[in-house]
Amino acid sequence: MQSYIGTREFSDILLKLEEKGGMALGPEKAYLLDEKLGKLVAEMPPHSFPELHGKICFGQDSALLDRLVESMTINETFWFRDKSPWTMLEEVLLPRWIEEMENGKRHRVRIWSAACSFGQEPYSIAMCVASHLKRSGADNRRNTFEIIATDISRPVIRMAEKGAYDGIAISRGLEDTYRDLYFEKAGNAWSLRDEIRQMVRFHPFNLIADPYGFEPFDVIFCRNVMIYFSDARKRQVCRSLAETLTDGGILFIGSAELMEDCENVFSRNLHKGGVFFRKQTVSW
Repeated sequence: MQSYIGTREFSDILLKLEEKGGMALGPEKAYLLDEKLGKLVAEMPPHSFPELHGKICFGQDSALLDRLVESMTINETFWFRDKSPWTMLEEVLLPRWIEEMENGKRHRVRIWSAACSFGQEPYSIAMCVASHLKRSGADNRRNTFEIIATDISRPVIRMAEKGAYDGIAISRGLEDTYRDLYFEKAGNAWSLRDEIRQMVRFHPFNLIADPYGFEPFDVIFCRNVMIYFSDARKRQVCRSLAETLTDGGILFIGSAELMEDCENVFSRNLHKGGVFFRKQTVSW
């Protein structure tokens, strides 16, 4: 397959990819884009890279650019990924929210799983919430929790909404207790029970290009996403997330991600060795 790395057209497409998807591809990762472009050229008559470049870079086919951005995303995920967010949710946030509800100080909780991939993260949140409420004798509060899940890829969102997983996917991080409580076996697939699947609402959303018109969230999970963004896009997304959080709202990011450029937006906090970020009151 012909390589396009080093050409002017390749550089143009790199810029478009950063503008639309925030992705900063260094020289060591350029081969990934090169592979995707090669596949698109092979699929699209007249199989011309200059024509593909024109459609992507000069607005002739915005859907093609969207398709390229989606193809570059890495949908790698599993259940209850990393321990610290779930410990924080179980031991600190859920007990506090339930107490506030009982005292009439809170009427709902809004949680956003950004870049949710095939749904393991938002469904993990739903299972964690449902399990804790049942143990706490507060199962009647389940409808006060709103869980929104978004991803840049519409095909991925459609798959996530089904809540069905094969044997390999179901085994990645999911304890047998949760599997037996909240899934049903159907042939070679495991399907979420409606009580959990219906707790999550899915929408397509681009963290870079789409307007953040959401009602405020109490917690945002935006993990293992910004690690692929340029520094400028990280700052942009951090500020947008902060504006979308309630006062004192919580942001969880990936364990390998850093927030040095957003210290005036979020304060860094620890809980049992895990890190979370709390929204600060700032002036832009």
